Amino acid sequence: MIGDLAIWMFPALFGLMFLGVPVGLGLIVISAAFGYAFFGDALGRQMFGRLIEVSSNFAFTAIPAFVFMGNILEKSGIAESLFGAMRLWLGRLPGGMALATIAMAAIFSAATGIIGAVEVTIGLMAIPAMMAARYDKQLIAGTICAGGSLGTIIPPSLTAVIYGLVAQVPISDLLAGILIPGVLMTTLFMAWIVLRCWIDPSAGPPVEDTGVTLAEKLRVTATALVPTLALVACVLGAIFMGIASPTEAAATGAAGALALAAFHGRFSIAMVIDAGRRTIIITAMLMTIVYGGTLFSSMFYVQGGGALVREMAGFATASPALLVPILLAIVFLMGFVLEWVTIVLLAVPVFAPLLKAAGVDPLWFGVAMLVCIQTSYLTPPMAPAIFFLQSVAPPEMTYGDICRGVIPFVLCQVLTLFVVVIFPWTATWLPTLMGGF
Repeated sequence: MIGDLAIWMFPALFGLMFLGVPVGLGLIVISAAFGYAFFGDALGRQMFGRLIEVSSNFAFTAIPAFVFMGNILEKSGIAESLFGAMRLWLGRLPGGMALATIAMAAIFSAATGIIGAVEVTIGLMAIPAMMAARYDKQLIAGTICAGGSLGTIIPPSLTAVIYGLVAQVPISDLLAGILIPGVLMTTLFMAWIVLRCWIDPSAGPPVEDTGVTLAEKLRVTATALVPTLALVACVLGAIFMGIASPTEAAATGAAGALALAAFHGRFSIAMVIDAGRRTIIITAMLMTIVYGGTLFSSMFYVQGGGALVREMAGFATASPALLVPILLAIVFLMGFVLEWVTIVLLAVPVFAPLLKAAGVDPLWFGVAMLVCIQTSYLTPPMAPAIFFLQSVAPPEMTYGDICRGVIPFVLCQVLTLFVVVIFPWTATWLPTLMGGF
């Protein structure tokens, strides 16, 4: 039977994951076990060849540079200054501190692309402030989880970088394509907060007037907000306009983050060493999963997965209008039990032949899939955003509070997905425009 062994690779992987085996190790173990049935004693050479292929891919060098940039911004206290600036401008509005949290998360996501770092950082700053102002616990939890997840859909997104490498879609186009959906989603998050606090003012009362003058607000904005926005604009602008590759822009951003730390008087060798250590750990984790995913895809195809996919492609081309909704629904369901890297590395190699056979724009689908992947951060049981928040949340904020708090924000994500699917120009217009430069 076509793909007989390939079909069993996915259940075997899920079984290892539910036993608590790390994703990267599980991918490698399953690939080795099923690959031996095909390659025999030559399996070692095949696995080593894939390792060389992944480790020598120049495009992956953007990952440690972006991670280092984010770690420097976090460790230097620049994120704390950002939150203070946003709180000054938005704090007196209904739900103002929640709005400031979302705004700060969006800016910090654009400066780092590291979701865990964003969420933990804003959680440590925003939770005590909002709890002291008697904000609703579910609103606090949902706001921080949703804000932390924005790193998926706001460039420079590590998710978009890895997706582009796996799907062979230009990374600069993907980063430009997710910008409009990212702004839309951030706007929807903030609109929900305003609506929630308008319906029930006690859920997010405005902070009292602190007596800060306009001149002081402008000074804080000029020192805390403007330099960070300028760094983000330079990094993304260089990528979008073709001035620099993602790797070159990431390296420039890392250097800019060090300069910002020095500008704020917070530069130290110890901080750089700590940021470097965390960068190595995060990059090693990501690259292990990338290698495992590449190996898994290769073994899936040699075990008959390629023929199985071609049979599926014959069905898909008979009904191309149903293909995109079906594939996105699969991604959405995978998000309940899998991490984003695993979803990308397992789904994209399987989906690519189907999309090509149906004539679907890979850039448009890629942006839609990235929006869909973002929901995986908020949908239990495997919801990284909820786990990140639990690590910094006070005891009175329960797991149930967090799960109930994220529901409205998941609906905002789904609404953004519908907009991208129904109006493809939201994903393709900006990359087309940037292509003219």
